[in-house]
Amino acid sequence: MAAPTASHAAAPVFQTPEWETRTRPNRRSLLDRLLPGHAHADSSALDVEQQSVNATKETPAPIAATAASTAPLGHGASAAPSMRQRLDSVLPPDRRYLGRSRRSFLLFILLPLAILLLLVLPLAVGLGVGLSHHDSGAQSLPLPTNSATFTGELTYYAPGLGACGVTSTDEDFIASVSHLLFDAAAEGGSNPNANQLCGRKIRIQRDFVEASKGNTSVDVTVVDRCTGCAETDLDVSLGVFTQLALEESGRVEVSWAWVS
Repeated sequence: MAAPTASHAAAPVFQTPEWETRTRPNRRSLLDRLLPGHAHADSSALDVEQQSVNATKETPAPIAATAASTAPLGHGASAAPSMRQRLDSVLPPDRRYLGRSRRSFLLFILLPLAILLLLVLPLAVGLGVGLSHHDSGAQSLPLPTNSATFTGELTYYAPGLGACGVTSTDEDFIASVSHLLFDAAAEGGSNPNANQLCGRKIRIQRDFVEASKGNTSVDVTVVDRCTGCAETDLDVSLGVFTQLALEESGRVEVSWAWVS
C-alpha cells in the first residue's frame, strides 16, 4: 500500500512556549494591600456562608416546638425583681458607705439604727399618749384651775387633825375634798401639808329648801382629804352641813365652785 501523500498529512500545531506566555496576576485592591488578612477572611466567610446554605438545603426543617415547650417559665421580663436586686439598686455592693463595705454598713450601722428605732418609737408613742391622757384628766378634774361650777354630794364627818396639818372641830367651816383632787394637786410631793389645795376656799350652794334649811351658800376652807369621796363630792363639818340641810338627811346634792 502506497504511503500517504504530503497533501493528506496532519497540519502542524504551534504552541507558544510557557516562558513566552504573558501572565498577569489579579490586581489587588487598596484594602487588600493595607489589610493582608482581609481577603482571606472574606473568602473564609464566603465558605462558611456557602456551607450553611448547603446544609439548609440538605437538612429538612425541624418540626416547630409547641408553645408549651418553648414558652419560658414565669413571666420573663415582667417578673418582679428579687429582694437582692432591689437591695443592689438601692445600695450597690461595689460602693463604700461611711468608709465601710456594704456588708459592714448594714450589720454595724443600719441594723442597730433600725433596732433602736423599733425600741424607742413605741416608748415615745406610749409616753406621748400617757401625757396627753394625764393632761386631759387634770383639765377635767374640778381643780382650782377649772372655773366651772360642779355638782356633787355633800356629807359630813367628825373632823380632827386633817391631811393639811390643821385640827378642826364640828363648828368650823371646813371641808374635805376627794382624794382624787388632793393627790392630783400634790404633783408628786410627799408632804400633804404642802398640798396646794390646803387653805383654798370653796363656795357651796344648795337651792333646795328643806325646813328652812337650804337656798343659801356657805364658804368653807379645805383642810383634809376624803378617801371615800368621788371627784365632785365634798365632806364637811356638821356645822356647815346643817346650814344647808337637815342633819338627818345625811347626804344631799349641792353645787360648788372655787373661790380662791
